[in-house]
This record gives sequence, C-alpha cells and structure tokens, in this order.
Amino acid sequence: QVQVTESGGGLVQAGGSLRVSCGASRRTSSNNAVGWFRRAPGKEREFVASISWNGDTTNYADSVKGRFTISRDYGKSTVYLQMNNLTSEDTAIYLCAVARGPYSGSSQSNYQYWGRGTQVTVSS
Repeated sequence: QVQVTESGGGLVQAGGSLRVSCGASRRTSSNNAVGWFRRAPGKEREFVASISWNGDTTNYADSVKGRFTISRDYGKSTVYLQMNNLTSEDTAIYLCAVARGPYSGSSQSNYQYWGRGTQVTVSS
C-alpha cells in the first residue's frame, strides 16, 4: 500500500500564487505518473494536471493552462503543483494521485493511490 500525502494548501488572495506538494510513502511513485485533481464545493472531482514517470510528458486541464505548472523532484520523491494568478474559481480541495503506470492523463480510473487532499482557498 502506498500512502500519498499532500501539503502546502492555504488561503491566498486572488492574483496570488501557491505551491502544493505531494509525497508518497514508497519510491514506487518514481516509476509512475502522478496527477493532481481538485474538488470544489458542490462540484465533482476534476483533473488538474499530470506528469509522467520521467517528467517528459505533462498534461493540463484547459482551465489551468498557462497558470499552473506540475513538476517532480526525484531526489525527494515529491511532485509539485505551482499555481499562479489564482482566482476564486480555483478554490477547492487539491488531491494528489499515483497512477498505475508510467504515463497517465486525465482519466481518474488510471490512478491507483489517492491522498486525502489539501485545502486551497482563494479570496477575492
């Protein structure tokens, strides 16, 4: 079993930036793609971004393209989501998930291990 833990959420003003982090309990995640998802109040969980096992492929939801950047630090077994120019529409619980294979996109069924999430609140 792989435990996934998110951190770095918080309260930020509109137009500001925040970086959330994702760590896994085993280095298994180094061979797997990792994705970020979010769940806003009253909405379904949705895909935000993903990164392949070696970092050569990234995918983003249209709503965050040009504002969010996903990256990974293999030495720390950590995946980051840098979020810039935040708006109130970005307010949500952000969840990290480890995929079943080395590449993965937006399909939630491709992800095997999930964290519990970190709250990001953007004030207008």
